[in-house]
Amino acid sequence: MFDKVLIANRGEIALRIQRACREMGISTVAVHSTADENAMHVRLADEAVCIGPPAATESYLNKHAILSAATITGADAIHPGYGFLSENAEFAAMVEEHGFTFIGPSPQHIREMGDKITAKQVVMEAGIPVVPGSSGAVRTAEEAGKIAAEIGYPVIIKATAGGGGRGMRVANSPDELATELQNASREAKSVFGNPDCYLEKYLGHPRHIEIQVLADNHGNAVHLGERDCSLQRRHQKVLEESPSPALNAEQREEIGQVVATAIKKIGYRSAGTIEFLFEDGKFYFIEMNTRLQVEHPITEMVCGIDIVREMIRVSSGAPLDFAQEDIKFQGHSIECRINAENPETFVPCPGKIGEYHAPGGLGIRVDSALYSGYTVPPHYDSMISKLIVHAATRNECLMRLRRALSEYVIEGLDTTIPLHQKLMAEPVFQNGDYDIHWLEKFVGK
Repeated sequence: MFDKVLIANRGEIALRIQRACREMGISTVAVHSTADENAMHVRLADEAVCIGPPAATESYLNKHAILSAATITGADAIHPGYGFLSENAEFAAMVEEHGFTFIGPSPQHIREMGDKITAKQVVMEAGIPVVPGSSGAVRTAEEAGKIAAEIGYPVIIKATAGGGGRGMRVANSPDELATELQNASREAKSVFGNPDCYLEKYLGHPRHIEIQVLADNHGNAVHLGERDCSLQRRHQKVLEESPSPALNAEQREEIGQVVATAIKKIGYRSAGTIEFLFEDGKFYFIEMNTRLQVEHPITEMVCGIDIVREMIRVSSGAPLDFAQEDIKFQGHSIECRINAENPETFVPCPGKIGEYHAPGGLGIRVDSALYSGYTVPPHYDSMISKLIVHAATRNECLMRLRRALSEYVIEGLDTTIPLHQKLMAEPVFQNGDYDIHWLEKFVGK
């Protein structure tokens, strides 16, 4: 097992990883920008190293600075958390080349799954169902037109190196296709440095369902059930729940086993998430995230497994110490992402925290690095807290979540807590009848 782990991230996820390390008797190293010198993850780490100015490109994305920090502190391994360099195959390779252990999958799997076309081919060969579409990049309007005619309109155009909703366009007719292909390619080139795009059938009312997996270097792979992440705004998740209100036990077990078998077949290690669109009882692969997910806590609450701990154990060479039949799913869990944003306009609102009071009680978990007097910097993602609730049933979970939201006090800046309170009162959400398009219509009222 490792003696010391450097955490190449910030905020609540850095704190989350620190806590797992502490419980395993592992020392931690925090890295931080000058904007984060008073951050909670810096205060609570065993050691801290400043790696650059506020801009992420000069600090949290600075591979050489992070590796230098690992060298001077004598770290054994580096955990990337999520975002920043967590799915950067070059960084993962550099970590290993410098004699450290990368707490995550192999650079090869990060690279394969980071390219949407390659990922689609890999999972198809492993037996995972995919959305009908092009077999590779589509570079001309004529080629796109032929494929769209085969699979039927509407179609969605996606950047092969995309993510976060960037480089995506929907075409409802042949007249729109050429224009939207050009727009998507231009945005993909600007954002990702790669103009290649591919086509898929656009599903009208799907759910976004993802399956959490864990695998080791000894041929063991398990699934930890599903999360429903359909409540999204501009392709960014707002609220997640597990299990999904849309699946029955038979569907859950079937897709879980398909994914676990595929993960084992491709030789994957560490935590990972296979994301699907689900419509009319069918699953369609959209992508694989080769990292820890923001919403991993709801899975932990339902299955009782510490995913971060298992990532660390697996990376140290240990096998999973449980099999699929050992995993028992209990109750229901919901996570609300609390952002420092205006709850109606969604304009980011960084600033200094005044009074801060987190909710408590049975089944309540708050993953946050906030404290009274802390200044939320304007340089990074606006998510400042995750409120996670667990209860025996979905209805009990909703009641508990309403209570927790009413207790949560974050003064000094705007947050999206009022948006989540509105969601709790909405019959469509209460009944679990939403799809991936519903929230944008709801907030647009």
